[in-house]
Amino acid sequence: MRIAVVFDCLFPWSTGGGERQYRLFAESFREQGWDVDYLTRRQWDGPPPDLDGVRVVPVSGPSELYDAQGARRPWPALVFAFAVFRHMVRTRGRYDAVLVSALPVLNVFAVRLALLGTRTRICADFLEVWRRDQWLAYSGPVLGRVAAWLQRRAVRASPLVSAHSQMNGRRLVAEGARRPPVVSPGLIHGAATADVSLAAAEPPTVVYVGRHIPDKQVETIPAAVEVARRHVPDLRAVILGDGQQRPAVLAEVRRLGLTDVVELPGFVEQDVLEAAVRDAAVLVNPSRREGYGLVVVEACAVGTPVVLVAGDDNASVELVQEGVNGFVADSASAESLGAALVAAVRGGPALRAGARAWFEHAARERTADAAARGILAALTRS
Repeated sequence: MRIAVVFDCLFPWSTGGGERQYRLFAESFREQGWDVDYLTRRQWDGPPPDLDGVRVVPVSGPSELYDAQGARRPWPALVFAFAVFRHMVRTRGRYDAVLVSALPVLNVFAVRLALLGTRTRICADFLEVWRRDQWLAYSGPVLGRVAAWLQRRAVRASPLVSAHSQMNGRRLVAEGARRPPVVSPGLIHGAATADVSLAAAEPPTVVYVGRHIPDKQVETIPAAVEVARRHVPDLRAVILGDGQQRPAVLAEVRRLGLTDVVELPGFVEQDVLEAAVRDAAVLVNPSRREGYGLVVVEACAVGTPVVLVAGDDNASVELVQEGVNGFVADSASAESLGAALVAAVRGGPALRAGARAWFEHAARERTADAAARGILAALTRS
């Protein structure tokens, strides 16, 4: 049996939850005995990389996916979708199944159109399912309406759909999925190999990891730290990553007089990032939009509790058990977020033990491999 995984990014040439997810899926499919092609765009020099039995097929050339505001650009999406369509037409009959990422959604139409009349089974995988008002805010009144319409048509045109949170599973049903979506149990990959300490480094530090874009609300962290320092005077913060909101974050740090308290080193090497998360008293992610929240899993794997913010579009809160592996603030306001940070820091070794225990339990059941096997089972039934 041969399956194609379709996504325009490949880890580690692109980093992020989706990139890691689809690579893990491809590797899991291979371990299940399937021949696997990973269709993507070229992001490297020289021949395609060797992924231990997964054949990487660059169907299009390199391109810059995001604009200066961190939004996906339409043209690269069109180019990649056409390249996928062309490849699928040329190889009709080669694949028994296709797992196609609906990010961007044009990929779904490319695969469906190219394989009309074949017996190839198709699953459209949705990292996120957006409401109409989200599309309007993201893409404007014209492109936003088109994008919302395309999303709904892609859901309804797909024989099988999958998602990775209960929130997005419900939204697929609301969009008109033909059959109940495959909702994965989780996306955890293996057990943590790093040493886990039940004591955070001193002084206590709040860490953020990710891009600085509007949806992440990174600029709210300095004020929350300032509030938390009223109760934890030696509290510090390290805000990793970069993006269009960085000037706003810097402005907040200066406004609050926290230049000696909050560090903004930008993007760092992986080992530096891992050490920062492991040593932190708490990992904070005030994002209002998350399709899954892999950073929660990665923090808990090393015993670091998390603080998130409640929101209609934040699926990562599904991963938090209050007082066990972290806390969910009611909002990103300085008072609410600051109070949650204080609770996490004061949780100390007991909360860190709870975070690690949560991970150990989840790592047995909520794995990327289990998610991949669930998709394969659904494809086989279809």
